[in-house]
Amino acid sequence: MSSGYSLSRKDGWQRFCDTPPRVRPETMSTKSLAALGEDAREDYNDSRLDWHANFGTIATPQLSAVREQLELIVDSNRQDSDRVRGAAVIDGLPGLGKTTVVNLFGRDYHRRAMRRHGPVTEAGDEHIPVFRVGLTSHTTLRELNHRICQFYAHPGADRGNAAQLGTFALDCVLSCSTRIGIIDDVHFIDQRSKDGLAVSNHLKWLANELPVTFIYAGVGLAERRFFEEGLSGRSSALAQSGRRWTRLEVGFFGHDAHWTALIKAIDKQLVLSRWRPGQLTRHAEYLFTRTGGHIGSLMTLVNRATVKAIRAGAEAITRDLLDTVPIDETAEKARRGNEAAYRQQQRRKPTGPSEQRKAGRP
Repeated sequence: MSSGYSLSRKDGWQRFCDTPPRVRPETMSTKSLAALGEDAREDYNDSRLDWHANFGTIATPQLSAVREQLELIVDSNRQDSDRVRGAAVIDGLPGLGKTTVVNLFGRDYHRRAMRRHGPVTEAGDEHIPVFRVGLTSHTTLRELNHRICQFYAHPGADRGNAAQLGTFALDCVLSCSTRIGIIDDVHFIDQRSKDGLAVSNHLKWLANELPVTFIYAGVGLAERRFFEEGLSGRSSALAQSGRRWTRLEVGFFGHDAHWTALIKAIDKQLVLSRWRPGQLTRHAEYLFTRTGGHIGSLMTLVNRATVKAIRAGAEAITRDLLDTVPIDETAEKARRGNEAAYRQQQRRKPTGPSEQRKAGRP
């Protein structure tokens, strides 16, 4: 198991960007697995648990479409410093992969920029192509600037007022030749409050002052009227965010060929001794019912099922095993509702010949 790190610090972000892909553990036969000693089996199982939790992101149509639009926006933002660049906003429901696609896009951009320009700027400063911060429900103007300074490990990050920290943040971005700024969880900004409005206005100021493409990610931003900046009626036309920000929506899956293709792709990544290709795919309809087409719920269900299969020695994922794996409450609530509706339908279904004749059946 790898040691932890934070993507909201430059060292953690650098590690995320530089870490090579994990190596898939060998799939051992049940006989070979049984022949392992206790320590060897523990090490092997540990490597499989790590793999199933981190085997990488599958390029779903939804994520691929968002990535293509991000590339378009970033590549077209080559205006001189006196002109404002457009920003991208990844919007959608929870558990659909918004943060994942933003982080992976930022990682790939970081790698390309480091390859082309190296680890040091022309002025001799550290080259940091991307910065990334996450917001909280209590983010103020000072806290936002503080978080940006913390990412760069600025020595003045823990002191100074909002204006001073804003100056430090500006200096960090410019001196490190940063070109992409990722700000996650922007739904925490309440633009109806004094602090939230100040943060929103500060984001516009940063966009005006910095040669950076900002990529924001949040939940339900359109429904929260985030792009209207808390304005309504005719006043909403004065909102700058709606004109500057391009909304990219990440949707959930339908029960279609794309869903089946996703299950097949996950199926190929599983490392279980009694596993055979296609065993997970046969449960595609069940998995859709359990998760409602949310990829986050799906990955949690499969990951936890592999843990149970390994620990119990089953070495395969069955329908019965999946039934014992709890996941997020939203998915479980929908599951209970579906099961209740099914039971009610079964109770209403005619059973005997007389009941079938009453229902109009021969």
